[in-house]
Amino acid sequence: MKAVLFDLDNTLYPAECDLFSLIDVRINRYMEEVVAIDPLAVDGLRRRYWKDYGTTLQGLIRHHVVDPEDYLDYVHAVDVGSRLSFDNELQQTLRDLRLPSYVFTNGSRCHVDRVVTALGLDGLFADIFDIRIADYQPKPNPDPYRQVLDELALSGDQCIMMEDQLQNLEMAKQFGMKTVLIGVDKTVLQDYNYVDAQLERPADIGKLLDEWLEVA
Repeated sequence: MKAVLFDLDNTLYPAECDLFSLIDVRINRYMEEVVAIDPLAVDGLRRRYWKDYGTTLQGLIRHHVVDPEDYLDYVHAVDVGSRLSFDNELQQTLRDLRLPSYVFTNGSRCHVDRVVTALGLDGLFADIFDIRIADYQPKPNPDPYRQVLDELALSGDQCIMMEDQLQNLEMAKQFGMKTVLIGVDKTVLQDYNYVDAQLERPADIGKLLDEWLEVA
């Protein structure tokens, strides 16, 4: 194994921080005020776009000719610091980790930068792969995974994927990655054969990684 890929939202920080609720408000406002969609239709459209394309953004690109950069700037303009604070334990874990760490997210680079700064993790990731990596196609579409592996010049079996979303781990496993589900209440491991391990917090990865490297 040669790399650890971390999802961002609800993975690097607990879902209980509820940061996405701030973004959620901005998405609705963008659809109503910028795209001029009837407010009564917004929720239904978002559900449909998530089901069909994996993100609201893809639906807006395909059906409303939205500029993706304008959308990303708008919806991620939230006060990250109001929900997140320094995570000293995760900071130390990343410093001590025996493999380079990367962020692989459906969010934007500016959002990653704000979150990483709020958590006190500046300079601890070797690189960041955001929604732009595969022309705004989100996980769990295969293209972003393929592009990340190409950028790293690695095969899937050389990577570990840390995620809070099962469908994203399922695709990672199809590429041969080791998979780690973040969050203790999501599932029981034996129910999902594409999940190799489950951790409550990303800061716990150090011991697990040591165990995997010893038997590799």
